[in-house]
Amino acid sequence: MIHKPFSQACENNKDPILQVIRTVFCQPTTVWEIGSGTGQHACYFAKHLTHLEWQPTDRSENIPGIGLWREEAKLANLKPPLTLDVTDALWPCSSIDALFTANTLHIMSWDEVRILFDRLAEYLNAKALICIYGPFNYNGAYTSDSNAYFDQWLKSQNTLSGIRNFEDIMSLSTSCGFSLLNDIAMLANNRLLVLQNS
Repeated sequence: MIHKPFSQACENNKDPILQVIRTVFCQPTTVWEIGSGTGQHACYFAKHLTHLEWQPTDRSENIPGIGLWREEAKLANLKPPLTLDVTDALWPCSSIDALFTANTLHIMSWDEVRILFDRLAEYLNAKALICIYGPFNYNGAYTSDSNAYFDQWLKSQNTLSGIRNFEDIMSLSTSCGFSLLNDIAMLANNRLLVLQNS
């Protein structure tokens, strides 16, 4: 039997994130979420942003749990979750109008982060908006002691994981044709980066 997954972090940050992304994704569109995890964000954002179609995606092992959250939510604008690994050569779409991802870049290896940006450059439509939530280092330094401890914990779980440098992400973004619109301070020493495709 599949148990509905739960993330306390999602509960803590869902409303602060909502307050930002509702100002970014203000026009009717379909938002693709990379790494939907438990599915809590997808349900909460779809419920409160009824002008959007929300498309959750994640690796195959997380799809059943997302499905349980979706079935319970019963939201017409929340699409069935799709299996997507960022390293897949072909994604289950022809194009993407808007993209959201939370707490994924520090879980992925750096190679996977680069592949993600390469795929986004391929699939994002012109002027598509991108929201990336999570912790970042600036000038190669942690922004807090808690982020330093978190980074050590991440690396203890997987040596390829770790908090990414903002400057490295910006370099990737620029090389893919994305520009930074905003860098917003969030709860618990996280940031929300708003990018736009050229």
